[in-house]
Amino acid sequence: QVQLVESGGGLVQTGGSLRLSCAASGSIVSINIMAWYRQAPGKQRESVAIITSGGTTTYADSVKGRFTISKDNAKNTLYLQMNSLKPEDTAVYTCSANGYYRAATSPVVPFTSWGQGTQVTVSS
Repeated sequence: QVQLVESGGGLVQTGGSLRLSCAASGSIVSINIMAWYRQAPGKQRESVAIITSGGTTTYADSVKGRFTISKDNAKNTLYLQMNSLKPEDTAVYTCSANGYYRAATSPVVPFTSWGQGTQVTVSS
């Protein structure tokens, strides 16, 4: 399977910045879409930012102009640069990826994987 491991969360003051990383590992053949989601306490999970294999990006209205999603294809790593953070950005941030991988005894098969999540807390 393909595993995703996030890092970079933490506690920051309002107006501060954080950079999240999400490293994908496994016998990856290709990745179609990588994305960041977040879930605040008592709220539904929401899409924050998406990046396609071609580099097209999409952002939630609430983070446009403040967050930047990017990826390093050589490292199969996804990033989320978060600037001008607000208390309402406080949430568990989780990365997701889908694409194709080569299983041990199977041909190339599709995958969808999720990371374990990393906490981002913005203090007022």
